[in-house]
Parts: sequence; C-alpha cells; structure tokens
Amino acid sequence: MINFKQFVSLLAVGIFMIACSTNPFTGKKTLALVPNSQLFPMAFQQYDQFLSENNVVKGTADAQMITNIGQKISVASERWLTANGYAGYLKDYQWEYNLVDDPTVNAWCMPGGKIVFYTGILPIADGEAGIAAIMGHEVAHALANHGQQRMSAGQLQALGAVAGNVALSKDPKNQQIFNQAYGIGSTVGVMLPFSRNHESEADRIGLTLMAIAGYEPLEAAELWKRMKANAGGQAPPEFLSTHPSSDTRINNITAWAPEAKAEARKFGVTTFKK
Repeated sequence: MINFKQFVSLLAVGIFMIACSTNPFTGKKTLALVPNSQLFPMAFQQYDQFLSENNVVKGTADAQMITNIGQKISVASERWLTANGYAGYLKDYQWEYNLVDDPTVNAWCMPGGKIVFYTGILPIADGEAGIAAIMGHEVAHALANHGQQRMSAGQLQALGAVAGNVALSKDPKNQQIFNQAYGIGSTVGVMLPFSRNHESEADRIGLTLMAIAGYEPLEAAELWKRMKANAGGQAPPEFLSTHPSSDTRINNITAWAPEAKAEARKFGVTTFKK
C-alpha cells in the first residue's frame, strides 16, 4: 500500500500526464490544468474590464504605432507557426493592442492576445525597434501559454500546501513549521525560477518574432540597458525576483540575436530596422 506522500506524488504526475499542452517553439510539454477554452474568455472579460476602468489613449501617433507594431508581430507569429507545422494555432486568439495613460514602466499581454502598453514605458522603448522588442516579448508570453502554465503551477503549489497540512493535521507544531518552510521553499525554489524561465523564453521567442517583422533583434539588448539605467540599481537579487536581472537579459539577448536573424532570413527578411 502506498503512503500519503507517494499518493500525492502519483496524483501530481497523473495530473501532468492528463492535462498538458505543447509549446510550439520548444516542443516541450507544458502543464495546462485550465484549458484555453476556459482561460481565454476569462482573460478577455478581465481585459475589457481593465480598459473600462483606465484611460485608454486613442487617436494619437503613439497609440497607432502600438497597434501597427503589434499587428506586424502578430503576422510574424502566424508566419512562423504556419511554416513550422502549427497552422491554425492562433484560431482562438483575439489580438488587441491598447495604449493606456499611466506613468508605470510596464507592458503586458493576457492569455489569448490582449496587450496593454503603458505610456510610461514609451520613453525607454525609444522608438519602433524598442517597442517591437517589448511587443515581441509580450506576444511570446501569449503564444507559449505562460499564463496558463503559471495558473496551473499555482494550483499545484496550493495542492501541495493542502496535502502537507492534511498529512500533519494531528501535529500542529510540525504543521506550522511545514507551512513556513513550504511557503518559502516552494516560492524561492520553484515558483520564482519557473517565472524567470518564462521570461527568458519570452525574450528568446520575442527576438525571432521581431526579426521576422523586420526589426533588429540586438535593439532588445539596448532596450534592457535603458531599463537597467531607469531602475537605478533598485532591482532585487535575481534569485528573489520573478524576472532575470537586466545583465542576464542583455547577455542572453546578445547571444541569441544572430539565431533570430538567421531564422528571419528563412522568411526572406534580410534588412532589420533599428
């Protein structure tokens, strides 16, 4: 007879085997406890609510630039996916690109292709190529289903906490110790590295997308130099962060840029806008 710990382990393995999808860019199986058929409508609703509660910029040159570059990156995505055996992969995506008047230095993409840029990031983007780098990164998150994976990982983290508390329900002292150790260990040892890996993956995929769209991928490294300068040394240590450090990203992007340009040349793109 298996013990409780073995049961939980087998349950987690079973869930992963049943509820998984494939990342088209890496070919790896990814956890998908919440299917996109449920996730996308929830994301679209939340996105519409966000727009209704914030100052969306319309009719300006900056707003139009966000839309134009977003469309170029989306077209590049479809070209790559179709060429690599994933025709129809984007059928449930509903791309939308909005600029929101907010000084926060940020941009994000919800599952299914709903993108927001804050006006606060535009000076650091410093033009089309910088915006394309950010856009490629955010679109990559959507294409690789990172939101779905984060939600699934969070559910497993919660399952582990419940399992531990049930196993120690008759031992309150060790239950308290478990909760403290599990909270720190599962976050620093699992969830944060998981998030940093997603960010690096989105950086790498995004370089390919911006290159196919006709933008110089090395401009993404210049973007992160400006992001680093803007942060002014205020970033937390990498191991305590959801994102790789700026230096890590700059080094990775510099190393990956040639392969992104080589991939773009397969689609007839030979010049890259800076």
